[in-house]
Amino acid sequence: MTAQTPSLRYAWYVVAVLMLAYISSFIDRQVLTLLVKPLKRDFGVTDTQIGLLIGFSFAIFYTFLGIPIGRLADRRSRKSIILWGIVLWSLMTAICGVTDTYSQLFLARVGVGIGEAALSPAAYSMITDLFPRHKLGTAMGIYNLGVYVGSGLSILLVALILKLISVEGMWQVPFFGEIYPWQTVFLIVGAPGLLIVLLIAFTVKEPVRQQTSKAKVEMSEIRAYFSANRFSLLSLFFGIAFMAFSSYATTSWTPTLFVRKYGLAEAQAGILLGAIITIFSTAGVYLGGRYADKLTKDGYPDAKMRVGYQGMLIGTLLAVTILAMMAFTSAPLPVFVVLLALICFFTALPYGAATAALQEMVPAPMRATFSAFFLFVVNIVGLGGGPLAVGFINDKIFGDPNQVHLSLACTVLLGCGVSCLLLYRGLKPFVRSTENARLAVN
Repeated sequence: MTAQTPSLRYAWYVVAVLMLAYISSFIDRQVLTLLVKPLKRDFGVTDTQIGLLIGFSFAIFYTFLGIPIGRLADRRSRKSIILWGIVLWSLMTAICGVTDTYSQLFLARVGVGIGEAALSPAAYSMITDLFPRHKLGTAMGIYNLGVYVGSGLSILLVALILKLISVEGMWQVPFFGEIYPWQTVFLIVGAPGLLIVLLIAFTVKEPVRQQTSKAKVEMSEIRAYFSANRFSLLSLFFGIAFMAFSSYATTSWTPTLFVRKYGLAEAQAGILLGAIITIFSTAGVYLGGRYADKLTKDGYPDAKMRVGYQGMLIGTLLAVTILAMMAFTSAPLPVFVVLLALICFFTALPYGAATAALQEMVPAPMRATFSAFFLFVVNIVGLGGGPLAVGFINDKIFGDPNQVHLSLACTVLLGCGVSCLLLYRGLKPFVRSTENARLAVN
């Protein structure tokens, strides 16, 4: 193995370690989804405030800081940026466990978002420098397994922890005083990130960048490239953003739907949803990456965008079915669970392929910066908007906590439909952008 051509075995190892970091980040990010009931009881908050806490509090700095961090990752050590990010989000997650007001918890969640902003722009750039084009979809798909494995495991872990602790009364914690028992969840899930820091620090090396002679580009060049390729880039950015809009709404509010509509306990709801996401969403993002690589080998120039469009088309049809079932039938639990598993699978198909598509659409020296722009749009729309939309619709339109199933179904249909349309419109422009990216570095 040389510095310029790392072995594929080592490259897959780096992907696995970065995926582990991504899993940790999503566990810390999604941990609130099963804590809606104790939060409302102990902090006296509304569904809209819950939506703000789950999504917007995290997304506001995660999205805005991602761009300067991505710009930094195009110039400085991506490994160091990732390490500092993991340390910060792990510590801020633990701090969430010792807050005693809604405002303090909101600010701690902002801190988690600041730390997590460091991971993906740098990780995307590192992975792209380690793999040939025909394996990039699979590599990105495996990295992005972290989204769904982390989401599923966070829900499963919280469900299991809630079964082991009492959610009433107060506990005494040394140095911090009294906290609610459910807040210990934050202390538990924040700790593993520090172990991942050691793993990356001692076993992962900073990859040699592709096209190093043009590694430093000015912001004016980035603006010019964006202007020349804006239709394809915006179709991808907002297409995946609205996919995330529906996905974050689903992971954030389905446990509450299970509790309010079907009478499940929080732990039961978490185990059920966690299993669905861990199995079906994880399979979707992995197979989406593999399918995109197969289409690339078969000669489809729009392969990675095509996979996204196909997944969201099926997701839209499933969302229509779920809304109709929720609105006009008794919606039996087994039928809803089957439909939920299917929509989780198909709406996960685009994610690994889409992140690989972005790397092909822009020149190598701009990849981390454009990845940060991509994540900005995805998270401000998806993470910031999806959970908030469900809470807002429930409070302001239906005005009834027990109508959360309709609020969620409307939100998911909106996200899937818009995503499908945008990814379809971006098929031909995507091919032109991949050609522009190749010409830019020759």
